[in-house]
Amino acid sequence: MLWRACRGNVFLRQAEMDDPLEDPASGEQVYKSVFIIFFQGDHLKMRVKKICEGFRATMYPCPEAPADRREMAMGVKTRLDDLNTVLSQTQDHRHRVLVSAARNIRAWMMKVWKIKSIYHTLNMFNLDVIQNGLIAECWIPVANLEDVQLALRRGTEKSGSLPAILNRLSTHEAPPTFHRTNKFTKAFQTLIDSYGVATYREINPAPYTIITFPFLFAVMFGDVGHGIIMALFGGWMVWREKPLAAKKTDNEIWNIFFGGRYIILLMGLFSMYTGLIYNDIFSKSMNLFGSSWHGVYDESTIEHNKELILDPGNREQYSQTPYPFGLDPMWQLSTNKINFYNSYKMKISIIFGIIHMMFGVILSVWNHRFFDRSMNIYCEFIPQVLFLTCLFVYMVFLVFHKWVWYGALGTVSQSSSCAPSILITFINMVLVKGYQDHEGEDCSPYMFAGQFGIQRFLLIVALLCVPWMLCVKPFLLHRNNKRRQLETSTKNNLSSKTNFQGRCYRHRSELLQSKEVRGNKNSDAFIVCEKCEYSSNMKQKEKDYQDYDKVTQANGGEGMVEEGGEAAAAAAAAAVTEELHDMGEVMIHQGIHTIEYVLGSVSHTASYLRLWALSLAHAQLSEVLWSMVLQIGLTSGGEGGSGGIVMYLIFAFWAFLTVAILVLMEGLSAFLHTLRLHWVEFQSKFYGGTGYPFVPFAFETILDQAENAVVEQ
Repeated sequence: MLWRACRGNVFLRQAEMDDPLEDPASGEQVYKSVFIIFFQGDHLKMRVKKICEGFRATMYPCPEAPADRREMAMGVKTRLDDLNTVLSQTQDHRHRVLVSAARNIRAWMMKVWKIKSIYHTLNMFNLDVIQNGLIAECWIPVANLEDVQLALRRGTEKSGSLPAILNRLSTHEAPPTFHRTNKFTKAFQTLIDSYGVATYREINPAPYTIITFPFLFAVMFGDVGHGIIMALFGGWMVWREKPLAAKKTDNEIWNIFFGGRYIILLMGLFSMYTGLIYNDIFSKSMNLFGSSWHGVYDESTIEHNKELILDPGNREQYSQTPYPFGLDPMWQLSTNKINFYNSYKMKISIIFGIIHMMFGVILSVWNHRFFDRSMNIYCEFIPQVLFLTCLFVYMVFLVFHKWVWYGALGTVSQSSSCAPSILITFINMVLVKGYQDHEGEDCSPYMFAGQFGIQRFLLIVALLCVPWMLCVKPFLLHRNNKRRQLETSTKNNLSSKTNFQGRCYRHRSELLQSKEVRGNKNSDAFIVCEKCEYSSNMKQKEKDYQDYDKVTQANGGEGMVEEGGEAAAAAAAAAVTEELHDMGEVMIHQGIHTIEYVLGSVSHTASYLRLWALSLAHAQLSEVLWSMVLQIGLTSGGEGGSGGIVMYLIFAFWAFLTVAILVLMEGLSAFLHTLRLHWVEFQSKFYGGTGYPFVPFAFETILDQAENAVVEQ
């Protein structure tokens, strides 16, 4: 454009700047180019200037004399050096200020967070009538009431303000729930609160969960080796608790593991215990006390027979004394160990499940007693216990009876081959199906005499518990509502006859003792109460007194009607009417509750079989890893250095699979199943979890939440 506008009478030199410059308006980095134009004459000067202004180019004067240009360049250089010196000094000063501020930034942030939380809480207060103070209502634990009063007294002394007044108020609002926890019990309480926060003064399952949760987990995860790995991990987190807690991180998986460190430690310890009971360590058994089984076969018999049977009735093969602790290690070598483990673990799963559910039902008594629901004890708790006892506790009794009564020794009828199946026996009990004893047969279909009659009696009692739970409570509630409706209507009739009559009942005793009343009981004369100036016909008066006596006796002596009694009676009548309208909901709720408990008793009992299933699966998976991975390395590793390297690699692979699959994945699966057993099967028997937590004003909690928010950002 310069070439065309100036007709080729200009000389242009330009160069691109390598470093970008910051735009002072937008702050963005912009690449610039520098150019110089040589021309002759004022006319060309005007054209060049207009073109540069059109492209928004910044123009600088250029002296004509070389000496002036050199002087100008030296001045620009001097100014640049001065600016660089100022910038470097400013940057150094800013760095020193920021470093000194960084030492106090945490303290300043904590003060800001505290002040913000204080003013946020003060905004919830209300001004009093004369606007000289603030009024607020809050919840305070009774145990900390003296601490709050002392804190208010100290605050008053330090501030020099008017003394603070703390009054206890009565309210119908349900208080929040506050459980005092420490670093050990906090994780277990969190598990319970995840299901639902307890209602105020409702029984808390957390103390019992401390034992039952790791134990039921260990029943499914029973292995000494895997338990040691888990216990070591949990113990390491407990040992390094303070330094690990100081490291704030937003890794949710690590926070979950660290928050449940005590749960992991207990689960590992309990798994070691159940592993000793199962006599299982990495799918192998330990012969600590010597096996009670002894082989009596010679070498040739063993070599020529793939399988041999040991007779428990032969004292030479079995010493008739059980293994001192846990299962005998000989079962690890037997080919029928799966059948034995199936039977054993299935039965103990049912036993533990029924004990767990019965314990939950028993805990409901404390809730009924505290909330003054004595009707629930007779209409729900007792039939629930009877139903569970007549069916499932009886089944547990059959398990123990079968273990004790039948064996290898004794008569033929007491041998293991004659032992009836408990499952078939229980099914026939529900179907009321009996057996006929045939003469001459050694085996009896019954375990003890009179079993069929006892089973039929228990079944009848269990069936009677169903209508007991279903109908008795709604019937009693309906009868109480009808009685209260009658009492309320009688009160309304008495209080609505005249306004003076309500006040006259306060002086009833003086009226009846006066001579005028005694002499005119059968007359139609009117009498007058001197204190309230009430006048009435004597016969109508006596009828009113009789009706009032009935109401007073029905209310336990609380039948006094005073001024304002009409509004109270109307409110009572409305309450009774509302309760009568809710009877349909009561019937529906009670029906659902009954069906849920009856069907749930069966399904929950079967749900505890997950203890058996996961325990068996865990043991079999551990055995597969041993036989398919580690055993190959032990038997085919070779000799010399190559064999050591192969063995090292195979062992590392086996250890990785053990930790990844058996400890992490199987452990997580067992944890979730244990959590379900507590939330559904156990807590549903007594725990409502419909409350809300108590959230106190605490700087520690506020600061932790603020720091976590900063870390997440």
